[in-house]
Amino acid sequence: VQLQAFGGGFVQAGGSLRLSCAASGRTFSRYAMGWFRQVPGKEREFVGTINWSGSRIYYGDSVKGRFTISRDNAKNTVYLQMNSLKPEDTAVYHCAAGVFSTTVQEYDYWGQGTQVTVSS
Repeated sequence: VQLQAFGGGFVQAGGSLRLSCAASGRTFSRYAMGWFRQVPGKEREFVGTINWSGSRIYYGDSVKGRFTISRDNAKNTVYLQMNSLKPEDTAVYHCAAGVFSTTVQEYDYWGQGTQVTVSS
């Protein structure tokens, strides 16, 4: 599975962005899809994950209530809707395919990441 995340950009605090992650290959629907983010000098942080069917979704505490994950298996795409953005949400956001989990090690395939910058 090859993944490509896009949709990042520059936004003011309180604004919204929607990230997309497009997957190649016919096995996309077999995988849980996770979103992680990373800032320089820090470990990759779990943002959220969605299982293969979309029936199970789990979010990290720092984004709960503000971010929403969804997927469209017909389009091989997973989305991350980010609302009420804060400066501390600034990071490179990565999508990943693997097991429904909060840990980096459970994901086998990673996209290249897209930069999100939130100004105060």
